Amino acid sequence: MYGYLVADMQRLSEKQAGRYRASYCGLCRTLRQRHGLLSQMTLNYDMSFLILLLGSLYEPEEERGEGKCLPHPIEARAYFKSEISDYAADMNIALAYLKCLDDWQDDGNLGAKAASGIYKSAFEDVKKRYPRQCGAMKTALEALHGMEKQNIEDVDAAAACFGMLMAEVFVYREDRWSEVLRRFGMALGKFIYVCDACMDLDADALHGRYNPLRRYYGLDNRERFRDILRMLLGECVYYFDILPLVQDVKILKNVLCDGLWQEFNKKYPGDEPPKNEKKQA
Repeated sequence: MYGYLVADMQRLSEKQAGRYRASYCGLCRTLRQRHGLLSQMTLNYDMSFLILLLGSLYEPEEERGEGKCLPHPIEARAYFKSEISDYAADMNIALAYLKCLDDWQDDGNLGAKAASGIYKSAFEDVKKRYPRQCGAMKTALEALHGMEKQNIEDVDAAAACFGMLMAEVFVYREDRWSEVLRRFGMALGKFIYVCDACMDLDADALHGRYNPLRRYYGLDNRERFRDILRMLLGECVYYFDILPLVQDVKILKNVLCDGLWQEFNKKYPGDEPPKNEKKQA
């Protein structure tokens, strides 16, 4: 998910930060248990958001504990796991595998090709468990690849492709909440894709790579881009607010309203909110 779905740690209370890190540590352990040691190389905080959101919605039983690991061999770290962690680990592997394939196709990246070979078996297992999600991922990335090959500079169409991918990832099961989750994931996916295009615009233009925003290269785009992203995020937050979330909702709102903007605000400084607001417990 490009690494944008992360919390703004400065705005979290100590308790919230601990809960957030525990979701990440639980995911790390789950990846190793389900897909082996090398799968932990795909670990990122994006999936912590998925764990916290679906966990808040479905409230599964959690296994909690503390333990040491290779990255943290001295001090034990708290973690929690649930059936949602299993799902997030599987989605993490599927996304990592397909991204490696995409990088190999787009750039001839030999490292990506080697990594796809490492994760292929795990992906095949995940695809059997979640054919809908994996099928949507593959279809969306193929559509994006086709647009890149034809050099179609239609940012709405390109963002919709990634939105469809995210929509299915957020639908854990087909139930009364699936349509809201699907619309939320679609809007969030559009935001992430457009934000990533904004971030990569200069480098893509310099190296002649595809970017649907390329016509804006060389202009002062900070307010234009910020307005587009605000509109997309507004739709995302609309569907988020429909969900009956209680546990971890403050962490989730932190990610959506603050964390998502961190990288963009570094590249395009503007009217981002001040950092000295009081942290909430």
